[in-house]
Amino acid sequence: MDAVGTVFRLIWELGVYLYTVVPDLLPIILALATPLALGALCGVLNERSGVVNIGIEGIMLMAAFFGYLTGFALHDAVGSGVSIALGILAAVFVGALLGLVHAWLTVSVRADQIIAGTMMNIAAFGVTGYLNRLIITPSGRGGAGVIAPFHLPDAIANLPFVGPILVMFLDQGPIAMSVLFIVIALQFALFRTRWGLRTRAVGEHPKAADTVGIDVYRQRYLNVIFGCALAGLAGAFLTLESTGSFQNGMTNGRGFIALAAMIFGRWTPIGALAGALLFGTATALGVVVSIRIPEGDLGDIMRSIPSYWYAALPYLMTIVILAGVVGRSTPPAADGVPYVKEGKG
Repeated sequence: MDAVGTVFRLIWELGVYLYTVVPDLLPIILALATPLALGALCGVLNERSGVVNIGIEGIMLMAAFFGYLTGFALHDAVGSGVSIALGILAAVFVGALLGLVHAWLTVSVRADQIIAGTMMNIAAFGVTGYLNRLIITPSGRGGAGVIAPFHLPDAIANLPFVGPILVMFLDQGPIAMSVLFIVIALQFALFRTRWGLRTRAVGEHPKAADTVGIDVYRQRYLNVIFGCALAGLAGAFLTLESTGSFQNGMTNGRGFIALAAMIFGRWTPIGALAGALLFGTATALGVVVSIRIPEGDLGDIMRSIPSYWYAALPYLMTIVILAGVVGRSTPPAADGVPYVKEGKG
C-alpha cells in the first residue's frame, strides 16, 4: 500500500505542477506549434490530393533563408516593417516555387516521390548553408528584425478560464495568430466545398475523378503549390517572427515532426493542429521542467533525469506516435501513386 500511495501522491503532485505551469506556457506552446501546424497543413493538402511530400523540412529551410535574406537586404532601404512584410512574401513565394518543382517531378515526370522529397531536403541544407556563409555571415550587418507581437489588454488577459486561452491564440505575432483561422478555413474548404471534394477525389480514386471531368494533374499541381506556400510561411515564422536570425539547419527536424502531426491528425486540418499543439506542449514542457523543477519527491525524480531526455521529448513522442498511429490511420487510397492518364502511358 505504501508503494501505491507513493504513486498516487506523485501523480497528484504532477497534476498540481502541470496546473501551475501550463497556463503560463500556452502562448509559448502555440509559438512552438506554429511552424509544425503550417508544415502539417502542407502535408495534408499534398497527400489529400495523392502526392507524398517529405521535403517539407527543406522547403521550410529554404523559405526561412530567402525570407530572412530579403528582410536583411532591404532593412536599411525601406525600413523594418516593410522589409519584414516583403520577406514574408518572399518566403511564401519560395515555398510555392519549390512546390511547383515538386509537383513537376512527382505529377508530370512521375519521379519517385520519396526520392524527390529527399532531394529537396539535401539541396536545401546545402544551398542555404553555402549562401549563408557567402552572403550573410561576412556582411557584419544586423538582422532583418522581427514582427512585434500583439498584446491583449490586461483586463482581457486576466479573465478567469478564458483569459489564458485568448492569450494563447491572440497574444502572438500575425503569423502565429493566423494559424487558427487558416486551419478553420481549410477544414471547411476540404470537406464543404467543390474544391475540397475534387481534392479528396483525386487523392482517393483519380481514375474515377478523371472520368467525371476533373483534371487530376491540375488539381494535384494546385494543391502541392498551395500547400508548399504554407510551408514557406512556416519558414518565414522561424526567421522573421520567432528568432529574427538565420542559423544553418534551423528547422531542426520540424518538417518531419509536421508529418507526424499530419498522421496523428488523420490527414485533417484540425487534427493536424491538434498534433502540432501536442508536440509544442512536449517541447515547452521539456524546456520548463529543466529550469522550473517542483519541490518534493517529484522534483527529486525530475532532477535525476538527464537534461537531454527533456530536449529529446518531442522527437521521442514522434517515434511513439508514428509507431502507434501509422498502422491504425488510413491515408488517402492513391497517396503516393503517380497517375497516368489513359492514352498517355
